[in-house]
Amino acid sequence: MVFPLYDDNTDRHTTPFVNYAIIALNIFVFVVLQRLGTDTDFTYSFSTVPGEILSGRDITTEARVVEHMGQRVLIPGLGETWPSVYFTLFTSMFMHGGIAHIAGNMLFLWIFGDNIEDRLGHVKYLIFYLVCGVIASLAHVFTTAAFAGGDESMLVPSLGASGAISGVLGGYILLHPTRRVTVILFRFLTQVPAYVAIGLWFLFQLISGLGMLGEGSQTGGVAYAAHIGGFVAGLVLIKFFDIGHRNRAPA
Repeated sequence: MVFPLYDDNTDRHTTPFVNYAIIALNIFVFVVLQRLGTDTDFTYSFSTVPGEILSGRDITTEARVVEHMGQRVLIPGLGETWPSVYFTLFTSMFMHGGIAHIAGNMLFLWIFGDNIEDRLGHVKYLIFYLVCGVIASLAHVFTTAAFAGGDESMLVPSLGASGAISGVLGGYILLHPTRRVTVILFRFLTQVPAYVAIGLWFLFQLISGLGMLGEGSQTGGVAYAAHIGGFVAGLVLIKFFDIGHRNRAPA
């Protein structure tokens, strides 16, 4: 529905080293450690598993074959996690499920992350990003436990930078609500204020997330609860991280 391409950076004063480093780390993990998503042993060992987070213990399972749309699909088993299952709250936000997944996430981070880093500073931006990512993962964990139900749903791993990036979007819409963002909107190339671009994105997440809750399904696909949780975390936390900034006028 809305696909951002770039925003106005004419007033940016600093080089977003941390944002570049986060993007580079995500690409490194996906290409080298996940082997472009083919190393399922690594991926299934360091993704966030709701059942592990809530129980505090490492869970390992055997690979199994299931029927899906008339085809037999191999589902990898959960591997051992070290040093702690809670470590996956951080590792999972640097892993992705496929090329399209990481490409979309890194584009959003490239567009919106530099402005938040410019505003907060390098160290505060890094902390803000990580905290939003952890809160997003926890939102997915508790939503899965509350609404999905069943042991199978609790063992479905989640991964991706989407939750942390959602926090960046939440901070962006408050700090820079009227900044012009060039987007593809309903197949048309146009410019819209950030509150329109990000607002439409969040509306889609909210509708899709409520739809999944209505179906009682969290067994796979997009973790909309993580997106919503990360976005709300960004909205709430950005003002605390922005304390002390001299220029309060939003751009």
